[in-house]
Amino acid sequence: MKNIRNFCIIAHIDHGKSTLADRLLEITHTVSERDSQAQVLDDMDLERERGITIKSHAIQMDYALDGTKYKLNLIDTPGHVDFSYEVSRSIAACEGALLIVDATQGIQAQTISNLYLALDHNLEIIPVLNKIDLDAAMPEEVKDQIVDLIGCDRDDIIEASGKTGYGVENILEAIIHRIPAPKGSVDEPLQALIFDSVFNSFRGIISYFRIMNGEIKKGDFVKFVATGKEYHADEIGVLRLKPEPKDKLSAGDVGYIISGIKTSKEVKVGDTFTHVNRPCLTAIDGFENVKPMVFAGVYPIDADDYEELRNSIERLQLNDASLTFEPESSMALGFGFRCGFLGLLHMEIIQERLDREFNMDVITTVPNVSYKAYTTKGEMIEVHNPSSLPDPNHLDYIEEPYITAHIITKSEYLGGVMTLCIEKRGVIKNQVYLTSDRIELTFELPLGEIVIDFYDKLKSISKGYASFDYFQSGYKQAKLIRLEILLNGEQVDALSTLIHQDNAYNFGKRICEKLKELIPRQQFDIAIQAAIGSKIISRETVKAVRKDVTAKCYGGDITRKRKLLEKQKKGKKRMRQVGNVEVPQSAFLAVLKLD
Repeated sequence: MKNIRNFCIIAHIDHGKSTLADRLLEITHTVSERDSQAQVLDDMDLERERGITIKSHAIQMDYALDGTKYKLNLIDTPGHVDFSYEVSRSIAACEGALLIVDATQGIQAQTISNLYLALDHNLEIIPVLNKIDLDAAMPEEVKDQIVDLIGCDRDDIIEASGKTGYGVENILEAIIHRIPAPKGSVDEPLQALIFDSVFNSFRGIISYFRIMNGEIKKGDFVKFVATGKEYHADEIGVLRLKPEPKDKLSAGDVGYIISGIKTSKEVKVGDTFTHVNRPCLTAIDGFENVKPMVFAGVYPIDADDYEELRNSIERLQLNDASLTFEPESSMALGFGFRCGFLGLLHMEIIQERLDREFNMDVITTVPNVSYKAYTTKGEMIEVHNPSSLPDPNHLDYIEEPYITAHIITKSEYLGGVMTLCIEKRGVIKNQVYLTSDRIELTFELPLGEIVIDFYDKLKSISKGYASFDYFQSGYKQAKLIRLEILLNGEQVDALSTLIHQDNAYNFGKRICEKLKELIPRQQFDIAIQAAIGSKIISRETVKAVRKDVTAKCYGGDITRKRKLLEKQKKGKKRMRQVGNVEVPQSAFLAVLKLD
């Protein structure tokens, strides 16, 4: 056990985690030249297309130093704020972390929040200054920032380049010398923490685990503590580029278990498993339950696919435990699910994965957050969906969730960033100059204001320099009203939103104008209205497509033409009564991108 090292890599987006992981795998000969490709651990098409890491990936490497062979278990983690739950799970399975900072950009918001996560778990931190080979690198300045942040010696910071491989040997040596070997005992009862799982259509569910105490052999009878289910370990092994079966794994090892589990409800990420005959006394403290930030309805385009969509979401939840869902129905869209996401990028990725991995065509409604509505009787109702808000005559007041946001930006963009946050009803709490031209702002903002386009706007105002990290700080009372969209007097519940009173008129007008462009013309006029309660605040009309019914009249009396026009008028009236208006998917998406 003293020759095992478990570590993860944490950093902000684009600071070169996956590239550095490639070099580690090459130097330890874990990946052959034939299999090697850029970002070898990012095995999802989506990850490679977007150049981001979405999943944590575990892999085992062998490395010999001073004649001793060491087993290094590496877990590469995502850098985006929406996937911070993945990071927290990886940290729970490790004893140390490489903190990677880009030498051209310095410390960013997500670097700090991931570092705090690691320090909470008492991990040994190895600071690495990456991209040292670039012309724009500022090694001395960035080293000062790292020393200020961690309080380490300047000599502890390893200079490296993921692209050229410079300094990677030093990193491997530091991992062996600085990161402690796993604690635990082989003689105690088996105690293993599940930190991830995937669904394989041939073998069932494959769970990834880290053994804290004891050992497991192939064919052992094991029990999952949280669900109480018992299974035989059909296959156990370690995670290389491809899974490698083993006969026995003991304390400190990271590996996988296949036990023929078919239903996804029976495996919970963060669960502990142990032997049935000699169980451990306590479960391992896993990770806290995830709190979704953004909610949206996900509906199948074809109503018959409802059950298939449920299966797809369940299987996806195995692989992404931060996704939560519950069934709901909508007047406009039929049966579907109310899903909770950690942010907008997370929501976009889930939608894309449903399409690619399960061939599910889905409609996603406008994302919103969860509010607390208090009735006049003093009851509290959680509102995830505008249609479940109590009637105004029963409603006392509404509370909305607030977040504390940390924004790090260059001082030249300070004015633009402040204006954006104040427009979004933000209140500044603190500002600190980290260096002469970098500033950290702390804002308190309503979560509902940032879920749609805040991050995109922040990036464009700061020309991509500002970094953003947030956590939920509580609820505050707010003047919120329900804005409804009516088509021909029929309410479209999928388009209704809860919005702050001051923004309602402007928002309603813009939605109506946008829908007028997107809804195809019919044989009759379509009225698009925005309403608050019974008061209409905006209206647009999609004009009818006119068919010239008098074309066949040549000459003769005017009454013949009049008769045809009257007949057409009656038909239009009847059509308006029975005709229904299809709202295209692009209309739902356009509401998100109103700017």
